[in-house]
Amino acid sequence: MEDQKMKKFIVDDQFWRLFPEAQIDTLTLRGIDNHDKARDHAYFQQLLDEAARESEQFMTEGIFRKNPVVDQWRQAYRQFKTKKGARSSIEALLKRVDQGRSFSPIFPLVDIYNSISLRYGVPAGGEDLNAIQGNLHLGEAKGGEDFFPHGAEENSPALPGEVIYYDDQGAVCRCFNWREAQRTELTESTTDSVLVIESINAEQAKRADEAIEALHQLCKERFKVPGHIQKVTRDNREIQLIK
Repeated sequence: MEDQKMKKFIVDDQFWRLFPEAQIDTLTLRGIDNHDKARDHAYFQQLLDEAARESEQFMTEGIFRKNPVVDQWRQAYRQFKTKKGARSSIEALLKRVDQGRSFSPIFPLVDIYNSISLRYGVPAGGEDLNAIQGNLHLGEAKGGEDFFPHGAEENSPALPGEVIYYDDQGAVCRCFNWREAQRTELTESTTDSVLVIESINAEQAKRADEAIEALHQLCKERFKVPGHIQKVTRDNREIQLIK
């Protein structure tokens, strides 16, 4: 069995040339019970509904794409090769709110980080640590990294120059936090995970710092585990995920 103590998260040099002000806030959780329980649906539904209402603060423009949160991430995606139609995860969530569509509970970790993403206007996601092969990286794809998105049976490999999370086996998440690999995605069986909140400028980073603390608090309340917050920046490009 792989030695979990050696697992790291490394943000590659190429990434910082594209996004020198970026920051990745991380929360590592161990020993959680992520199973969906019917008795908790009302709690998570309320959490998502309240977060959706709070997210309206980020949609002050009449034209959706002109809202700063949306526009900033669209500009970021223009700086690297993307698959047509790729959008930041926070845009996808805000679009649902803008269209008057509601959210339904999935399972605890996803519901919690989606609620935080909406409340603070930041992209958030997570991976199953035990499914990561070797170290987790964020950087530019060489091209051809294997990627099977959720529910897919065919490979959809990363494009050269695309910003991806990856490990020794292939792409973990494409275009920042746009689309998730089924190999490493969070499931109800996940016990150890790393959650990430992404930002690309100082204003976003301030909200991300608040968001990771709120995420940590919700996870402590729900899972009864301490969790561990760390931050990756241009001056601190590597962290150890499991100590």
